[in-house]
Amino acid sequence: MKLKCEVCIVGGGPAGTLLSCLLAKQGISTILVERQSVAGKAFRGEILNDEGQQVIQKHRLLEQIHEDYILASTRIEYWEHQQQMKTVKPGSADGNVGIHIPQPRFLEALLRQASTYESFRYLAGTTVTSLQGDSEQGYTGLTARDQSGCEITIHSSVIVGADGRYSTVRKLAQMPATNIRHGYDLLWAKITAPVGWEPVTRLALVNGRQLSLFSQAEGYIQIGWNVEEGSFSSLFKQSFEPFIQLMTEAFPDLEHSVHDHIRSWKDFVPLDIFSSRSDTWTLGGLVLIGDAAHTMTPTGAFGLNAALKDADVLASELLRLRQEEGYTAAGLKAFEDGRRQAVTELQERQLTMESTFHEHFLPAVTPTM
Repeated sequence: MKLKCEVCIVGGGPAGTLLSCLLAKQGISTILVERQSVAGKAFRGEILNDEGQQVIQKHRLLEQIHEDYILASTRIEYWEHQQQMKTVKPGSADGNVGIHIPQPRFLEALLRQASTYESFRYLAGTTVTSLQGDSEQGYTGLTARDQSGCEITIHSSVIVGADGRYSTVRKLAQMPATNIRHGYDLLWAKITAPVGWEPVTRLALVNGRQLSLFSQAEGYIQIGWNVEEGSFSSLFKQSFEPFIQLMTEAFPDLEHSVHDHIRSWKDFVPLDIFSSRSDTWTLGGLVLIGDAAHTMTPTGAFGLNAALKDADVLASELLRLRQEEGYTAAGLKAFEDGRRQAVTELQERQLTMESTFHEHFLPAVTPTM
């Protein structure tokens, strides 16, 4: 099968799908290639902070999602030894400290909207195998394979790698990236929220390590538990009960739900934590966005929101290039130049937030006269 488009986007996560929707709306022929056959199957960030909310409100996309799938968090609480040490509330009465939208629901809404445009095509269950062209003469497309084994050749003016922290596009283009370790890894789990649970984010210190509870739409709580970097193999050989008991002792109101949903190490999803910075985001008609260009950790929920901002900015830049000078390498580089500093500052902010997390649990000191 041979296909042709102006922009071929690899990666059907929030950034790639949003970019596809925005481009197709402007009549730019767009093909979205996604390795998974079901939208939202891979876990990614799901909390929209101010930046992400501004992007989706700008394009009136929140209106496409049913209210049952949208949950605004009313505050952030810091807990230690079953005591609430500190509370952070939104700056205005109608504000929030983050909105949770289940990723499958978010992607479904974006794909539903994108599919209303004739200039959009979605290839799910399709894996990219090679790039056409090279960095010197320019990339002209890619080759992929669908689930039936059929080879697909896509010729495009621009290739966008929106395929995450282990980006295939970045690897095939041999675009180097520098990884930064953060000194911890993470265990994810999901439980049902007990009756009366308020839509809050709880951050706690348990045995000196961060335990995070994120209220979610559809009646769930997402648990993120920091563990020692590289400790998964040794941790999973230890007894499970003493570990989970630490959680129920920290939050007794979650005991029944925890025991119902987390019964073994298999109920945790381990996430190797690192951030990365690609030396360049653009190369010969190819551009990277989101985690493919700048992997972030879950801290502050910056990764998802920065990726959505990337998609928004790149959509505007591609539309401008199409109308003015064409999809030039210099034009694509302008996108990177406009975004790199902001992203670097967010990554540095994450490192600061992680290194100073314990300070939130120190008792307030009253100034002396």
